[in-house]
Amino acid sequence: MSILTLADPSAIILIAGLLGLVIGSFLNVVIHRLPIIMEHDWATQCAEFRGEPAPAAATLNLSRPRSRCPKCQHPITAAENIPVFSWLWLRGRCSACKAAISIRYPLVELITGALFAFAAMHFGLTTAGLGALILIGALIALTGIDYDTQLLPDNITLPLLWLGLLFNLFGTYTDLSSAVIGAIAGYLSLWSVYWLFKLITGKEGMGYGDFKLLAALGAWLGWQMLPVMILLSSLVGAVVGISLMIFAKQGREVPIPFGPYLATAGVVCLIWGKPLTHAYLGITL
Repeated sequence: MSILTLADPSAIILIAGLLGLVIGSFLNVVIHRLPIIMEHDWATQCAEFRGEPAPAAATLNLSRPRSRCPKCQHPITAAENIPVFSWLWLRGRCSACKAAISIRYPLVELITGALFAFAAMHFGLTTAGLGALILIGALIALTGIDYDTQLLPDNITLPLLWLGLLFNLFGTYTDLSSAVIGAIAGYLSLWSVYWLFKLITGKEGMGYGDFKLLAALGAWLGWQMLPVMILLSSLVGAVVGISLMIFAKQGREVPIPFGPYLATAGVVCLIWGKPLTHAYLGITL
């Protein structure tokens, strides 16, 4: 049921898109800082385990200090921090030292804004629409972090799993039993592949974070979506991996993060999951 039935759909889409640009700017901070925060926490825990003095308290969190140029430490002003537009206005360079600013920052903002707008158009101003924005934002953050560090933080994947079950407590995307089975089957499916691959080759084919991410997606979308998500992510991963070997001369021994492909498949299934599942079942029957 719509929360605000008289709202103008085009206004909702525009507001969602603008919100996505702002959230995308914050996700850039999460992608950059969360692994650093986690590394400091791990160092602290290791020091405590060894009975050594803990490292100095971290001064970095997701809100402080203000963003700075990594080269000259120039503080980013409010005018220089407007999503997408500031990057274009600055021509992709720091206003102080003229060092290049990665194009990934505006790309993350644009992708987040576009997906937020599309989710608002698809779901409208509903509980499903709100959940879609949360899921999309988390998947974008996980994609960036996994691409940079080959880590999928429990700080994001585990709350995402519980949120999926919470939304489906009221049947938002699927019934609760399908969500619970989806979480269990999502984890066990990749866990089984991991151990089978390790027994055959003696190597680890993927990380435990991938199990948890697929479990979270199963909790959101139900076990029925798992075959399509696994198929899509595997196909995209295979295409990208082969392309890197052919065009970038990257060897097969170089690990490729699987999280971005799972996240992409999750977004696709969030929007088009039911018709894709019907098409897949129609082909396989």
